[in-house]
Amino acid sequence: MSQQDHILIVDDDRDIRGLLADYLEKQGLRCTTAADGREMKAALEQHRIDLIVLDIMMPGEDGLTLCRNLRAAGGPPANTPILMLTARGDDMDRILGLEMGADDYLTKPFVPRELFARIRAVLRRTRSLPPNLDTAAPSNARELHFAQWRLDTVNRHLIDADGTVVALSGAEYRMLTIFLSHPQRVLSRDQLMELTQGREAELFDRSIDLQISRLRQRLGDNAREPTIIKTIRNEGYVLAVEVSTVAPDSTRNSP
Repeated sequence: MSQQDHILIVDDDRDIRGLLADYLEKQGLRCTTAADGREMKAALEQHRIDLIVLDIMMPGEDGLTLCRNLRAAGGPPANTPILMLTARGDDMDRILGLEMGADDYLTKPFVPRELFARIRAVLRRTRSLPPNLDTAAPSNARELHFAQWRLDTVNRHLIDADGTVVALSGAEYRMLTIFLSHPQRVLSRDQLMELTQGREAELFDRSIDLQISRLRQRLGDNAREPTIIKTIRNEGYVLAVEVSTVAPDSTRNSP
């Protein structure tokens, strides 16, 4: 993790914003704070943000709405990792956060040290995939083609047959990249958990199923009879289509 990673803290509580910013800056991070969605959007326009710490319970647009809208907006900010904070600890909030595109979830109260550890973990897994599975696709591929889709690995865009860009959250992008790197190979939930969330992740089996469900929706893959990402009973999931690549020096232009 770079010493200059820039963290945006979005929370309506000024004391919490200040406390977290002070602690994270002492750990070598750069921090910007925002009290609401308007200030968050302004910060994203003015700075290159590496990760957003986003509180759910805020007046006006809450954190879930801000997360959902950011993921749907497209462009580089849409792919920024999001770590959500909430004072409520039930599973439904966590599920909703994951469905909106959050990369991780932390329940208040917590100690700043735990937040820093989560930030490190999210940034680490956002930037690299552990090389512990073989038959990976070429890491320098400019585009990955499958079914009627293209994944632009430079701009992190999913593009359909008509050239329309479909926004992906950071979690969805990582999950899709893993499947495209290992086509026609069954991946267990444990393997997917390790590759997408790392060893620091808590055991939360439904998170993988939720991410697969959301990814299928993005791909227009029928949940009852999927043809792209299939469920293998008692084993896991498999990308059931062929994948081809386009090298970086290709002259083909993406939309």
